[in-house]
Amino acid sequence: MQSISHGDSRINIEPEKAEQGLAQLVLTVIELLRQIVERHALARVEGGTLTDEQVESLGIALMNLEEKMDELKDTFGLEAEDLNIDLGPLGNLL
Repeated sequence: MQSISHGDSRINIEPEKAEQGLAQLVLTVIELLRQIVERHALARVEGGTLTDEQVESLGIALMNLEEKMDELKDTFGLEAEDLNIDLGPLGNLL
């Protein structure tokens, strides 16, 4: 562990925790975007603007993306609730 001294206070820098925090932040952004895309896709499906082939392709793509997100969460030891950042007075992100 490294520490940086600034005046009387010290900041501990632990590479493992920094990597975990960065992975959590990146996966949170990706999950937010995934949910937005999924909602938009469902609206298009419900609106009837897609062909059956497009609906099937979209469903497969969304399932693949969700599987990849699960793999990444496993890789970094994160759970779905770890991606739900508390935004204070605005509530939870997801």
